[in-house]
Amino acid sequence: MKNEVIMLGGRSLFDSAIRGAGGKLVLAYTQDELERAITEKTAMVYTMAEGEWLEKALSITKKAKVPMMLDWADRVPPMENFYLPGKMGVDLYTFSGGKGLCGPQCTGLLLGRKDLIEAALANSSPWEGAVCRPMKVGKEEIMGLLAAVEAWTKMNLQGLDRQWDKQIRRIAQVVETVPGVTTETRMAYAGPSLIVRWDEAAFKLTVAECAKKLLDGEPPIEVATQRNPSAVPGAREGDPKVPESPEPDRIQIISVTLQPGEELFIARRLREVLREARKAA
Repeated sequence: MKNEVIMLGGRSLFDSAIRGAGGKLVLAYTQDELERAITEKTAMVYTMAEGEWLEKALSITKKAKVPMMLDWADRVPPMENFYLPGKMGVDLYTFSGGKGLCGPQCTGLLLGRKDLIEAALANSSPWEGAVCRPMKVGKEEIMGLLAAVEAWTKMNLQGLDRQWDKQIRRIAQVVETVPGVTTETRMAYAGPSLIVRWDEAAFKLTVAECAKKLLDGEPPIEVATQRNPSAVPGAREGDPKVPESPEPDRIQIISVTLQPGEELFIARRLREVLREARKAA
């Protein structure tokens, strides 16, 4: 039985889902490696690729008659990405129901070839056995996700981009009033995010300690850091292409999760925590 899954681009934090279903990981980092890695045991190719890299990889898998599964969990908005993989002929592609779509957090979309979708349905409710029970999704969640997709087809994305950018800039302006604190805006797939940094030794405050202070406050504020619990430290263990020295820890505030006005609470509280630490140091 075919059981090898080629991870194009190397391992990801989510490859346990493949191994949990019985897949054997085969790592490929380049197009040439992908071509050589395909054998009679290859069940599918898994990737998060995009652009020309995805087009080239797709031409290889089509020629070899091996299905490709594209993980674009956080690639919407924009809604153009919702339709693009289908137009390209990708066999299976997925989006998170949470993240950018802002639908029910425990849902996701699997789109693509009808025969492969039907094969996936055999591992879902009401069938028993294999990995079926964890794959069960309630009808309320299905309708919630459908509502989210329909809402995004009518959303004013330019207006949202302006709102998110304004919120991020407000936070940056407030926290940068603390000497020694710097910010950087990064464009994520769903919208801009703000990176906040300071000299942890000079402030005698680590990123982890700052994040805990924010979470323990009232109201509690959750920020992204390198210690985010979804990023299991050993997930890429043994992968030779992963840098030994990851990016230094930092506070990251993601705009798509903000409601109007929340940026003011976050900015003031973060400024308070950093100012107190600097003063004490």
